[in-house]
Amino acid sequence: MGPGQLDTTTGSTEPADAPADLQADGYGDASRHGKHLTVRRSPAIVAGRTDRGASRKSVSLRDVAKMAKVSVATVSMVLNDNPRISRATHLRVQRLMDRMGYQPNRLAQSLSGRYTQVLAVLLPALRHAFADAYFGELISGICDRAGKLGYKIMIEQAKPEFIREQKHVEIFERRYIDGILCLGTNDRNHYLEVFKDGRYPAMIVDNYFNQWKLDNAVCDYRSGAEQVMNYLMQLGHRKIALLAAAPEISTARDVREIYLQKLAGVNAPLDESWIEDGEFTEEGGAEATKLILRKHPDVTAIFATNDKMAVGALHLLSRLGIDVPRDISVVGFDDLQHAAFVVPSLTTVHLPLYQVGSLACERLIEKIRGRMEPVGETLSTHLVVRDSTAMVRIEEKLNVPQMD
Repeated sequence: MGPGQLDTTTGSTEPADAPADLQADGYGDASRHGKHLTVRRSPAIVAGRTDRGASRKSVSLRDVAKMAKVSVATVSMVLNDNPRISRATHLRVQRLMDRMGYQPNRLAQSLSGRYTQVLAVLLPALRHAFADAYFGELISGICDRAGKLGYKIMIEQAKPEFIREQKHVEIFERRYIDGILCLGTNDRNHYLEVFKDGRYPAMIVDNYFNQWKLDNAVCDYRSGAEQVMNYLMQLGHRKIALLAAAPEISTARDVREIYLQKLAGVNAPLDESWIEDGEFTEEGGAEATKLILRKHPDVTAIFATNDKMAVGALHLLSRLGIDVPRDISVVGFDDLQHAAFVVPSLTTVHLPLYQVGSLACERLIEKIRGRMEPVGETLSTHLVVRDSTAMVRIEEKLNVPQMD
């Protein structure tokens, strides 16, 4: 199935009906495979049918917005009598809805009461997001907690067309979901601004925003970075390179800031040329390591801001005949399952991702049910020391092969 058509939950493996609110909009029956619940659209909705036996195409919120030359969010606010909308705009949009025959999807709400008992998980538009171990840990925590609290999960991806069509607003307005959990976010995700006034219950998972006061649950990246830097400096390292993530991610900025602070505190003669931004992949880690070695062949330790980048660094160093940890120490940041099984096993920061996902889900449901105070939860992290780090070698300078 395509993005946005996957629904996962925990529990029985018996076939199940789609939630009542989804059935009302043309979703058919559902079948579970293990922990995965697949909801199928009925042929009626594929053909544009709006009810049993009707042939008239349904008018969507997006259709109204396009005709009125306003945003989907504006139409939504008209539907909810939001005072931010001027009277003139309200009347114009309302008359247009009447003329077009737009019918808000209130059936599910009337059948099932106030709540749909469905939450959305919004993933970034990454090619392998569904197979990524980092997102897998977060989603496992979310799904397990949701199941225990009587909720199902619908997974969406923030692809360009999803954002352009403001589906993240429409799934609220059409009563498909009660709340949304946003994963893999960054400062460029301006579409999340719609959640800042609290009208649509939302949680940012394992990140936070300074410009918008959105509820969040996040690992303590600052503490994790401090533990890494303190440990490496205790081993005698001063020539420490950072394989960094994009600075538009708040938690990545935290790691970068701590890295620079710690080195400044010991008067290490370093500058930002020791930092290489890279993709959160093995390839990204290998490429960033190659660039560091070109600029600083005397590097003694590499601090990667996720485990995949660290594994990429290990792979490149092995290919070059550079011994880890004798010649260069390598530290990661995640402690995902493979970290203990690479060679050498990876020293890394353990992030409680499952617990963050679980807590974010619980706090979102509390918000849906009436909690008013904002949430900013931070869970502690800890360093796991394995075989990829050692005392710095001070008796001789590392002879690093020339990089092409």
